[in-house]
Amino acid sequence: MSSSSSLLVLPFLFLISEALDLSSVASVGSRSILRAVVVNSGDQPDFAVELNASNFDAVLRETPATYAVVEFFAHWCPACRNYKPHYEKVARLFNGPDAAHPGIILMTRVDCASKINNELCNKFSVGHYPMLLWGPPSKFVAAGWKPKQDKSEIRTIDDGRTSDHLLNWINKQMGSSYGLDDEKYENEHLQSNVSDPGQIVQAIYDAEEATSTAFSIILVQKQMIKLETRASLIKFLQLLVAHHPSGRCRKGSAEFLVNFDELYPADSFSAIKQENIIVKGKGSLGSFPICGKEVPRGYWMFCRGSRNGTRGFSCGLWVLLHSLSVRVDDGETQSAFTAICEFIHDFFICEECRQHFSEMCSSVSTPFKKSRDFVLWLWSAHNKVNERLMKEESSLGTGDPKFPKIIWPPKQLCPSCYLAQSKKKDVNGQAGWDHDEVLKFLASYYGSMLVSLYQVKVGDSGTDKAISEELTASTNAVVVPIGAALAIAVASCAFGALACYWRAQQKSRKPRRSWN
Repeated sequence: MSSSSSLLVLPFLFLISEALDLSSVASVGSRSILRAVVVNSGDQPDFAVELNASNFDAVLRETPATYAVVEFFAHWCPACRNYKPHYEKVARLFNGPDAAHPGIILMTRVDCASKINNELCNKFSVGHYPMLLWGPPSKFVAAGWKPKQDKSEIRTIDDGRTSDHLLNWINKQMGSSYGLDDEKYENEHLQSNVSDPGQIVQAIYDAEEATSTAFSIILVQKQMIKLETRASLIKFLQLLVAHHPSGRCRKGSAEFLVNFDELYPADSFSAIKQENIIVKGKGSLGSFPICGKEVPRGYWMFCRGSRNGTRGFSCGLWVLLHSLSVRVDDGETQSAFTAICEFIHDFFICEECRQHFSEMCSSVSTPFKKSRDFVLWLWSAHNKVNERLMKEESSLGTGDPKFPKIIWPPKQLCPSCYLAQSKKKDVNGQAGWDHDEVLKFLASYYGSMLVSLYQVKVGDSGTDKAISEELTASTNAVVVPIGAALAIAVASCAFGALACYWRAQQKSRKPRRSWN
């Protein structure tokens, strides 16, 4: 590692290793979220997620799904065994990366015949088997349920005795028309995001998915990290530690950054056998959980396309970049710009996309001094990309018919962003932009609104509130003295000190091309 990056990381190595148990980035219970588990007795997978008292709250708190179904059963119950194939037919539609409609409903089950679940089943007044409850996942967390309970968002499913009946009940609740034979990208109920600003709240999960996917590509393609690219990766990790909208990704990035010099020492780089690199007992680096062990989930929420091969990773990456841009302060703007440009140049493997983005970066001749200029530059760059792809996808028919490329934001989302027709127009003859209004829209859309889903899910649980505060912390982060940062580090899982220290360093550093 270069001397400047070593100076950044080393003062915090001991602090972070002692104060932060990074194995808690993802709880044990959350590891099975929305993943099919193959049972030992047969070839058919169990799509419903098995919950117990130790993982119940964690799984339901962390799922991106809007609703959850919890089946309370007993393994010795003949009726429960006979009902399981019906329940699994519905769970197949919603659970797992290959689900027809992922991220909408989390289908789970709890075995009340297991002693560990006695108290949990009593809290939810389980009086018969099987018993099905429906509600927002967060309402199950640190909670309970009683029959005829007033104002409860948890409801009993009174007509789910077969797979047809259960799915019909769900369709009535959601106003949907899902079918048991639906396959992936069939019978989709995707809403256009051009008129509903509230849909961006789901993109926090896509920012996590894009981060995890990007680093999976980098770590699997071992030749990508080399002597001439390691500095750009360090800078991008530092940016993620300070400003990623997800607390899970900030923690994972901090762990990766702290161990980076050990994994990729600059003075003996050619001697590294990367396939043998281990991250402190956590397995091969190729599977490093930078956003927690439940990510990647294998599907997209806000960025889900209406057909295979559309949107997804590229959309999620743009969401991540915009969310980073609106979180940096004036003094760190140029460093953030450089970190993003160099990361895309060195690690984005779509060659044509990489070249186009690098050309836009190279066209910037004056260093950014204000965060406003950086936010608007990235917005303009994204629209240039959309404008180019609009023409290509239109002529080739390769675009997403439900989500065609457009100039962003459309008037339906931000009418105040557009100048009146009688005023100045741009070079393409289109109405010009009110950049002050565009800036306000971007700051809200990719800033506070992006993380507001966690706030919406917050109930009376102190744990939920802590998660909400953690996820929104970087939105309103301020640079503090190093002494205060150390105190923050101990109180808030240590990585905050590393983030704040980096930000302070950027503010005092003159813009320059490279750290080396």
